[in-house]
Amino acid sequence: MRAAADQDDQGPLALTGEGRRVSVFRLVLAFMLLVLVTFATVEGWRIWRDYRDAFINAENMVTNLVQATAQHAEDAIRQVDAITAALAERLEGDGFDHIDRPRLHALLAQQKSIIPQLHGLFVYGPDGRWIVTDKTATPAAANNADRDYFIYHRDHPSRAVRIGSVVRSRSTGNLIIPISRRLQHADGSFAGVLLGTIKVDWFVRYYGEFKIDERGALVLAKRDGTILVRRPFVERVVGRSLANSEIFRNYLPYTPQGLVEAVAVVDGTPRLYAYRALTSYPLVVEAGLSRESIVAPWRQDALKSLAVLLLLVLGFAVFGWVVLRQLRERIVMERALHQAHQTLKALALTDSLTGLGNRRRLDAVFDAELRRARRQGYPLVVVMLDLDYFKAYNDRYGHPAGDACLQRFAALLRQAMRRPADLAVRYGGEEFTLLLPDTDSQGAQALVRELQQALRGQMLEHAGSPLGRVSFSAGIAVADLSQQALTPQQLLGAADLALYEAKHQGRDRYEVMERVAG
Repeated sequence: MRAAADQDDQGPLALTGEGRRVSVFRLVLAFMLLVLVTFATVEGWRIWRDYRDAFINAENMVTNLVQATAQHAEDAIRQVDAITAALAERLEGDGFDHIDRPRLHALLAQQKSIIPQLHGLFVYGPDGRWIVTDKTATPAAANNADRDYFIYHRDHPSRAVRIGSVVRSRSTGNLIIPISRRLQHADGSFAGVLLGTIKVDWFVRYYGEFKIDERGALVLAKRDGTILVRRPFVERVVGRSLANSEIFRNYLPYTPQGLVEAVAVVDGTPRLYAYRALTSYPLVVEAGLSRESIVAPWRQDALKSLAVLLLLVLGFAVFGWVVLRQLRERIVMERALHQAHQTLKALALTDSLTGLGNRRRLDAVFDAELRRARRQGYPLVVVMLDLDYFKAYNDRYGHPAGDACLQRFAALLRQAMRRPADLAVRYGGEEFTLLLPDTDSQGAQALVRELQQALRGQMLEHAGSPLGRVSFSAGIAVADLSQQALTPQQLLGAADLALYEAKHQGRDRYEVMERVAG
């Protein structure tokens, strides 16, 4: 009690200095963390701002692109619309029976030469035959009655211009966009079709002049989603439908222009799109930048910023190491000394192989347990256990296997020690000792029988034993300290004699010495 009191008196004094040093250490560390968190927060905000600005710039770019391409498409088609409207009025006004073909051919050729997007101008009769074109030669037996635009105008009285899907020209083999309108007699009957065609290549070359990333896209499509022109240009894509795309399905029906992040149905590329429906014609223009082209520059800048932040963290770490080194070393040293003291104390009282207490541990507590048993009037039991034929086990299986066997037996002993006061130690070699306070003979015998059953259950092979398995012999010494005074040596000696008798009687058994001679 006195030693404990002395330690308690010294504890606060000993811990006060260390406590102050720990507090200073924590304050400095907290300050450093606060600075680092502040830097990280500011840098994180800047990175997020740059990310947002990258998308704002991209939105402005695709908006400008879609406005430019929409205006370009509208102007190109309006020119063809205007010339075909004027030609149709002249043809219908002069009458189809009085067409001056050479003069009309010269007029069509002149218009084609001054309108760069024009591929050609054509006048077809009610049966689909070519009446006059801007071309110098007409294919033999040329007839366009099977074309979609011709069938439409023949069956519909509408005088509005019609923009058809891309077809391949029968005169040149080029891909063209047909711009057509119905011709009719004074009585309203069908008189034929006036056609102006725009070169797809003209749009392709124009779209190719824009400086966008390789995975960007420009699209001119009909209002029903049919692709007319696309950059990058792939011929097999022309004519495909965008009707199921995000823009045509979920946005265009509700608003004629806007911004959308979507995955392209043509090539599966995630893009930021701006789209715009033309005001005068049933066409839609899309301009898209790939998400990767938007994010990649921001990502590079963010990585550079993170690298700078990392260098800053490393710099603060070095600074902290310099500032706190002495204090930390003192704290660590004090703790290490305390831990080393505890470790040495534990090592001095612990068997390194089995993890049980050693003989010093038994010596340290034996006298105290004897006094306590005498004072409180309860019996005290000492059990000596010895593995049978263990030298033969080592000789046959080797010392590593012997060490493993000892460790498994020690584990069984630890499981059997259920009360805090019970103690199991390795007494030496293959010999173990149990100190069991407040235990009578029956309790000790029951414990030994339990250990025997547990060891048998392990089925540890031992070819050098007559039993063919690992077993142990035990000697139990029971001391009634209310009747006589005994020493640890007397109790250990009695348990050892009982152990000798058990071995003499054939091993794998135990003997009990009920009365220990004083």
